[in-house]
Amino acid sequence: MAKMKKRTSQVSMRCPYCGRPVQLRPASYVYGEDNLDPQGFLYVCNGYPDACDAYVGVHKKSGHPMGTLANGELRHKRIEAHRALNQIWKEGYMTKHGTYIWLQNRLNLRKKDMHIGMFSDYLCMETIRECSQLVAQRHEQKNVERRTEAS
Repeated sequence: MAKMKKRTSQVSMRCPYCGRPVQLRPASYVYGEDNLDPQGFLYVCNGYPDACDAYVGVHKKSGHPMGTLANGELRHKRIEAHRALNQIWKEGYMTKHGTYIWLQNRLNLRKKDMHIGMFSDYLCMETIRECSQLVAQRHEQKNVERRTEAS
């Protein structure tokens, strides 16, 4: 928590869903007993949890948001986009860095925009589609190679 106290100012934001102000809060405010990071912070919509469920994580060193505020649906899609992207490098098709460059090119994004925490619903869905397509192509390619070797 000492690192967060060194911050000079909070980021001023409004919730993109309901327009309410956003406040910096300990992660335990949202996660309660399930909080895995006692030192973590979130920017949370002032309507949380009754009227709005939007929040975003905070970088520990800078105190800046890790992306844009997201409601439950968008947070879930961002998680799915990360999983789809990670599958490519975890299965050894590309390096992690190479996977991000590949996706950046597929989505026609600038390097500074290539952060899933900034992605909209549309970009998450495109990420999942592109990654799934690549993995399916690679699996099919492996199957063809196996059949060729077996012949």
